[in-house]
Amino acid sequence: MTKEEIKNKEKQLLEFTSAFCAENLDDDYYQLCEKLILKLGRKRDVPFKRGKIEIWAAAVVYAIGSINFLFDESFEPYVTAKQISEYFGTKNSTVSSKARQIKDMFDIEHFSPEFSTQHMTENNPFNNMVMVDGFIVPLSSLPENLQELVKKERAEGRDVEFTTQTE
Repeated sequence: MTKEEIKNKEKQLLEFTSAFCAENLDDDYYQLCEKLILKLGRKRDVPFKRGKIEIWAAAVVYAIGSINFLFDESFEPYVTAKQISEYFGTKNSTVSSKARQIKDMFDIEHFSPEFSTQHMTENNPFNNMVMVDGFIVPLSSLPENLQELVKKERAEGRDVEFTTQTE
């Protein structure tokens, strides 16, 4: 498959997920789907060059949705896995399997910073925790200057871990 054919499939995926997000979700989900599709398109062996494009589109939405509690009716937006499959005319088991492949490929899980919605990022329970000597402790247990350092480093996309020194 040529680069042009891959770019065409990528464009189709973007169109399909854009339409689904516009009808059922929001722009936050669309941006995450777009980021994931573009990342898939940069793989050496582009996964979506084989298989039905509708399955890949559904799997992208499913993968992003599954880590952001999209299938939990207490969250907004809310969509079922079945609704995603029905929209794209695919089987739920196939979509679920492809979504698992995608999540494994990029090590995507709940609270993954790269693919979490704004709501999930803001409400991440780990935002108020920090690792000190291999133990997870509340950020508030650190001196204020270290709390500020952690917040600054995280804002710049770096994680922080502390080790106390003993002599």
